Amino acid sequence: MKHWHLDDVAWDRFDPSLVEPDIVPLVKAAAMVERNGDDYAEYLKNVFRDDPDFRDASDHWALEEVQHGDALGRWASLADPTFDYPTAFARYRAGYKIDVKAGASIRGSRSGELVARCIVETGTSSYYTALADATKEPVLQQVCRLIAADEYRHFKLFYDHLKRYLEREKLSHWQRLRVAAGRATESEDDELAFAFHCSNEPEGTPYDHTRCITGYMARAMKFYQFSHLDRGMGMMFKAVGFSPRGRASRLAARAAYRLVKWRQGKYERALESYKAAA
Repeated sequence: MKHWHLDDVAWDRFDPSLVEPDIVPLVKAAAMVERNGDDYAEYLKNVFRDDPDFRDASDHWALEEVQHGDALGRWASLADPTFDYPTAFARYRAGYKIDVKAGASIRGSRSGELVARCIVETGTSSYYTALADATKEPVLQQVCRLIAADEYRHFKLFYDHLKRYLEREKLSHWQRLRVAAGRATESEDDELAFAFHCSNEPEGTPYDHTRCITGYMARAMKFYQFSHLDRGMGMMFKAVGFSPRGRASRLAARAAYRLVKWRQGKYERALESYKAAA
């Protein structure tokens, strides 16, 4: 069962005067990725094909992910009436494919797959919390807080199943850390870059990964505060079996914050170069 519905959002409170221009392209891109949740559910159900409890959980998870996409797409259409959410998503779906028929996890084990899912939910929970804290537009703030709460609950869902699988697969802390670190670096792959392309660039524009990931990251990274990364690092440490609230987690959060701010500056300079050349 969904914990909230689109009709629970106070759409009539939308205030165009409070829309931050740099947030709109991010919301458009996020709508593409979230709406694609049913593909990921099909992949997960094939990986866990003989686990009916997890397969059922994947179906419920996908329903909520699709709703996230629809909520973000609806808000983006209010913020930019020229945005055609269904058409943009159709472009994305046609051009970005995952191997939904995979018979085994690309992470090497089911435990590894669940660690990766925990990292994804960690990232999205932190991200939507950052957007909610950054925006003054009341409808987007409500939508982002609802989604962030869902993503945190999804983390707990995958973490509970991870504990069950670790009893039989015995992945070490360091093996789990390797999977977590690998999945975290995938935030700059084609999933987000192509979503940015389909939702923000005119149809017929050639796709350029570097240009699109620059456009996305230069905007997204500036909304992170230390508190968002501190909380996210605690969740990541929990997924790999380390203390989520120890000195190591705090030091890692500080390092992550410095890295994000450094990379944000690098992407921002690159974005200005693209704008100057246009």
